[in-house]
Amino acid sequence: MLKRMSIKKIMVSTAAALILLIIYLIPENRKEIELKNDDIEYVYDNTATTIYLVDSNDYVARTTIPTCNCDGKDKANDLLEGLIIGGRKSNIIPNGFRSIIPPGTSVLGLELKDKVLTIDFSKELLDIAASEEKKMIEAIVYTLTDIDGIDKVIIKVEGEVLTNLPNSKENLPTVLDRSYGINKTYDLVTMSDIQSYTVYYVNSYNDEEYYVPITKYVNGKGDDPIKVIIKELSSSPIYETNLMSYLNSEASLLDYEYIDSTLKLNFNELLLNGIDNKNILEEVIYTISLSASDLYDDLEMVSFYVNDKEVLTMNIDDIE
Repeated sequence: MLKRMSIKKIMVSTAAALILLIIYLIPENRKEIELKNDDIEYVYDNTATTIYLVDSNDYVARTTIPTCNCDGKDKANDLLEGLIIGGRKSNIIPNGFRSIIPPGTSVLGLELKDKVLTIDFSKELLDIAASEEKKMIEAIVYTLTDIDGIDKVIIKVEGEVLTNLPNSKENLPTVLDRSYGINKTYDLVTMSDIQSYTVYYVNSYNDEEYYVPITKYVNGKGDDPIKVIIKELSSSPIYETNLMSYLNSEASLLDYEYIDSTLKLNFNELLLNGIDNKNILEEVIYTISLSASDLYDDLEMVSFYVNDKEVLTMNIDDIE
């Protein structure tokens, strides 16, 4: 009798442990179990929000982290915690990425007015290394302007507007937006007739793909930026980096138009991929759409056509 009861207890305990293990292995539940520190337990829903962190190649890159189901200032405050080294969200930073705002930095205040977000940081923000200061500004600006309702950012430190980078003392615009650029490269032969554009490329870490924006400064201010971006993405190889583009080098943009927040791109058939030549690679859709969204502030949709026949329309808000 006692032996049977003991065996029964062992079986019940084993079954309970197995159930807990199965629950833990389900990603949605594991997220709730792991997001803890010694003082507070953080439980997030599965809202994945874009954040710009530094990758293993020292690029400021686009990735996502779980955040609160919130908007505006609350979303900004939540994401800033992900940008602070050792911040409250340091335990959910994706593998292969790192935060960049100096440890100990705190957000003293946030104000959102007319789509301009003013952030007041503590003085620890200025403890940034010289090699990191531009990356830090880029990460802050690109992360926060990805939030609906935020187009521009003003950075303050202890109540004073930050007008110079802490180390180089390089002038910093009072009001920052994506025209500040990110991962900047320069291919200039003269300091006149300069245009800039941002192209998103593909990179990967442990077989997980993500997107890296590169702002390029070149001579040729009159050149059509959309055509330049498509040409860049179809060029191979991409200088001396491990950044990639999956757009066929023979793909040709026949024409395009931008009407009512929709960009219509008409390509030849080499835009398509696969045995049946009816599909467009996701990486091609994303790199083109993300690059175009930095070019047009109010872009909502990108429509892909092949020889004047619509193949796919991408809603910019659906890009994760």
